[in-house]
Amino acid sequence: MTDDPLDTPVQFVPGVGPQRADLLVRLEIRTARDLLRLMPRDVLDLSDVRAPRELEAGALQSVRGKVVDRDARTISKNRTLTAVLFDCGDDFVRGVWFNQPWMLRKFDDGQTVLLSGKPKRSQGRWEFAHPNVQWIDDESAESAGRILPRYGLTEGLRMPEMRRIVRAAVEKYLHALPERLPEEFRERHELPGIRDAIRGLHLPRTLAEYEAARRRLVFDDLLEFQLALAMRRRAWKRDERAAVLPATTKIDARIRRLFPFRFTAGQDRAVEEIARDLASGRAMHRLLQADVGAGKTAIALYAMLVAIAAGRQTVLMAPTEVLASQHWRTIEQTLAHSRVRRLLLTGQLTQSRRRDALEAIREGTVDLVVGTQAVIQADVRFDRLGLAVIDEQHKFGVRQRSRFTQASDGGQWTASGESESLSDPSTDHGPPPASFSPHVLVMTATPIPRSLCLTQFGDLDVTTIDELPPGRQKVTTSRVVGSQSRAKVWEFIRKQLRAGRQAYVVAPHVGDDEALPALEASESLDGASDLAMAATRIHDELRAGELRDFRVGLVHGRMDRDERARIMEQFRSGDVHALVATTVIEVGVDVPNATLMAIHHAGRFGLSQLHQLRGRIARGRHPGYCFLLTDDQTEEANRRLAAFEATTDGFEIAEADFRIRGPGDVLGTRQHGDMPLEVADLVRDEKELEQARAAAMKLVDGGDFDEPEYAPLKIRVLERFGELMDLPKSG
Repeated sequence: MTDDPLDTPVQFVPGVGPQRADLLVRLEIRTARDLLRLMPRDVLDLSDVRAPRELEAGALQSVRGKVVDRDARTISKNRTLTAVLFDCGDDFVRGVWFNQPWMLRKFDDGQTVLLSGKPKRSQGRWEFAHPNVQWIDDESAESAGRILPRYGLTEGLRMPEMRRIVRAAVEKYLHALPERLPEEFRERHELPGIRDAIRGLHLPRTLAEYEAARRRLVFDDLLEFQLALAMRRRAWKRDERAAVLPATTKIDARIRRLFPFRFTAGQDRAVEEIARDLASGRAMHRLLQADVGAGKTAIALYAMLVAIAAGRQTVLMAPTEVLASQHWRTIEQTLAHSRVRRLLLTGQLTQSRRRDALEAIREGTVDLVVGTQAVIQADVRFDRLGLAVIDEQHKFGVRQRSRFTQASDGGQWTASGESESLSDPSTDHGPPPASFSPHVLVMTATPIPRSLCLTQFGDLDVTTIDELPPGRQKVTTSRVVGSQSRAKVWEFIRKQLRAGRQAYVVAPHVGDDEALPALEASESLDGASDLAMAATRIHDELRAGELRDFRVGLVHGRMDRDERARIMEQFRSGDVHALVATTVIEVGVDVPNATLMAIHHAGRFGLSQLHQLRGRIARGRHPGYCFLLTDDQTEEANRRLAAFEATTDGFEIAEADFRIRGPGDVLGTRQHGDMPLEVADLVRDEKELEQARAAAMKLVDGGDFDEPEYAPLKIRVLERFGELMDLPKSG
């Protein structure tokens, strides 16, 4: 046993015992503390349930009833009606849903439910259109006038049991729960005390009391996270010295002459913000986010050339060889006539070429390195790394970003003057101080919802380019359902190919237990090999069918690298008319003549991924056409694809994807969306996130967080996030 009552193993909580304790462990409930802090998934508000005779038209109300009849039918060409009839004691009430046929499967005869909405009279009875529905257990049915929390359960554990267990924990252990927030802070942010909050969470007397309690726990969760981000941000700004890399008027003009286009206003703003950081003497930690095709690579290259002009090395890390190679081609074209010494470092280099590359990096005879994760291997040592650019940061972990700082312990050094060219090996800049850190620029072409900007990248300064360069062509997006519509799409694609255009055909993402219709039942699909199998099958079918008169290529992640590069080059040169591919083409592929894209089983992709794929087309002189081939009519798929059809704005799409699918993994250090937040939901709790961020920044930047009254809170933050975020242990 422990001295802290809150650490009491859950089996010793009254009413639990060893068997129920085993069930609770499945819910990650191991102690009395875990029970107290268990967040209900919602509440059942039985405090204002009305009989049908008491209902008022147009006002938000609830009724309780049993399912007695169900019906679904088509009422016009593109409209369906689902209706469920409920027996509410003294009368019947109907619930109706338009264009949501899946709702029929959610109800069984005899179920008791709570309907909430704004009713109206229709055909002699009350009718709720698209009501909120909550299913009621036996205990709840007898609890009129009460507000009952509803918890997540596991097999073998019923809701009444869980409520009794939590109630026992509150009665026995609530007194031991420590308060970490000073009273003045709680009053300022209108937060109840933690003990009042826990009681109001599990034993609420009113709905308002429950909401206030839930807000306190959510606010605590977000505040602690934001405090950790603010502490790391403060440590960087206070402790990390960096080389001063000035973008003087002369250097700025010399760099801009290398680009065959003028920067947009958005690019100019980005350059100004980045240049200010590079010249500050403090290590830059900045996120550059832009929509697909907005020109972020040009901005990154500008920053790298500023560093090189000051005698520093630079590195650009991409998550895949396809993207690294695309960056390399772009940089090679831009720097074709410059004296910048550069190399490409990927895993496919021969041992001797890799050895030569590592020596050049270590000795400082190369200025600019482009590569994959190969650039952060232990044997890669930079002589004078001044700037690290990380592209598509969300595909890396937060620890990979910090590897550049660790890899630079050889030091960087401040320029003693401006060099006459962008790279002058003979310039003597003097010895490097060992305490300098490189500047870090993180890039993403996947626009990030505001909530994730405040969490996943909350320790970074953010620069956004929200406009596209002039000349980008329009893309028309269409959902294609049914074989007859597909036949028309392939006829259109063939017509476009004959006119000289090119097409991508994207193989579907396949779930754990799903198979493509074209696959035999005996064939299983698993991971990357499944995608390769799906792509190969589609490739073979197109060559024999719809595209038999055209040259069709195939690329996927399981192919030999050289073979994949060869096929991509054939597509780029026009020797291949249509390319069947997995999502290896999601980023970094630029073929201006490709104007067509057909995405198989589009409902299985996330919106942001669909947007990245669509961004591969219409990058030249001709408009584009994106076809979403799908038979998926589920609620989520319909919402997602409808949102995708409605706009080509990546920022709007990112917000829609975020609302539909949730945030996934906030810090990018876990594989399956296991977030470092305990109870907060970044979609539902965006308002609390904004408030917690503002409070955390004020506490840390203003110095109040270092005062003794906040010591319990700081200890909690360090316990939760100290190791994950490499937080300083003091100060």
